[in-house]
Amino acid sequence: MKNDFFYKKLDAYNKAKEFTLMVYSLLKNFPSYEQYALCDQLRRSAVSVPSNIAEGMGRMAIKERIHFLEISYASMIEVLCQMDISHSLGYISEEELDNIEDLGYAVGRLMSGLRKSLMDKIPPQN
Repeated sequence: MKNDFFYKKLDAYNKAKEFTLMVYSLLKNFPSYEQYALCDQLRRSAVSVPSNIAEGMGRMAIKERIHFLEISYASMIEVLCQMDISHSLGYISEEELDNIEDLGYAVGRLMSGLRKSLMDKIPPQN
């Protein structure tokens, strides 16, 4: 019997993975001269979003888990910035930009909720 890692059960992880797959799908239409420039940076940033959620949930300390969620969130914002630039360059449509931003917003809300639930587990300091 396969033993799934628990991060795969997190809504934040699954939505972040969906976000990454959408980015990869959009990159298929970028010009070839961007493959080792903007596309490469977008791939790395996008993969960082679910990867840092997974890595953080593999940590034992709650503060470390929160730290990795913050890294994940920052990577998502980086992707959204690069997608905005991509739209300005004419690589993606307004609708595609809206779709990735909407999905990013949903990912951010889920990460924020997960972060809050983790923060609630930290005992108050005296």
